[in-house]
Amino acid sequence: MAMNRETKRRLQRQGELGDDGAPKPGARRPAPSPNAQREPRTKPREFVREVNAEMRKVAWPTRSETINLSVIVLVFLVVLTAMIAGLDYGFSKIVLWIIDQ
Repeated sequence: MAMNRETKRRLQRQGELGDDGAPKPGARRPAPSPNAQREPRTKPREFVREVNAEMRKVAWPTRSETINLSVIVLVFLVVLTAMIAGLDYGFSKIVLWIIDQ
């Protein structure tokens, strides 16, 4: 089950997740009522700190990988555009040929 860090923290506080993030066996608690108090918002400084920590975990591509993948995308885009233009031209000629008869 994919979950964001807020959900994971909430489940750990509620005792439904262990320290390793795996669910603990047992019955689930009922959902909170709509009138229940909301958790306080994360402070901006803490949010930025958490974002920076998450960004350090990202596997960023190297410059050469970025260039290679960009070239592949551009070539694919040109080929696909040419193919669609060719099909459009062909179908328009066929339709005009049918209409003229």
